[in-house]
Amino acid sequence: MNLEEQREFILTGAMYNDLTSELIEARERTVFLTNEYNNSFGKKTEEREGILKKLLKSIGNGVHFEPTFRCEFGYNISIGNNFYANFDCVLLDGGGIEIGNNVLFGPRVGIYTSNHATDAQERVNGACYAKSVKIGNNVWIGAGVHINQGVTIGDNTIIGSGSVVTKNIPSNVIAAGVPCKVIREITEEDKTGFML
Repeated sequence: MNLEEQREFILTGAMYNDLTSELIEARERTVFLTNEYNNSFGKKTEEREGILKKLLKSIGNGVHFEPTFRCEFGYNISIGNNFYANFDCVLLDGGGIEIGNNVLFGPRVGIYTSNHATDAQERVNGACYAKSVKIGNNVWIGAGVHINQGVTIGDNTIIGSGSVVTKNIPSNVIAAGVPCKVIREITEEDKTGFML
């Protein structure tokens, strides 16, 4: 299979060979592009976003990663408007990552859409499978959060620092922990009256 065929096959969720020459070359290309993006820190927004447009599937307006940003392929990442990721963001996007509008990531947030085979010999032979991750609008992901494959996080939700998200989290809640669980709903009482 060529790279395009492998990309489509990975998105089916079936076991795939992570060690093909095409996928290795795709990851190498991504390292060079993320290096270029990270080294462009301090340059004009248009220049930096131009690099992201070469790297990622799609981006909205106002997409910014602090250094250093890393991803596995890039071509499976879609990001909406007004996105900010603090330092050391890692997005392993084999299964696809969709991020909505007005999303904030704290430092060292990681999203991992691929997983290795459970059987040791299959794992040695490169067997992996991938499931997508989806993050809604107006979400805040705290520092050091790890989001595992197949997870959806609903709109307006906050994920507390250090959490490991292994299951879907609904909209309009605060969730935290290892594993991450809903702590409470976000209510009108959370408003402070702050206005711009």
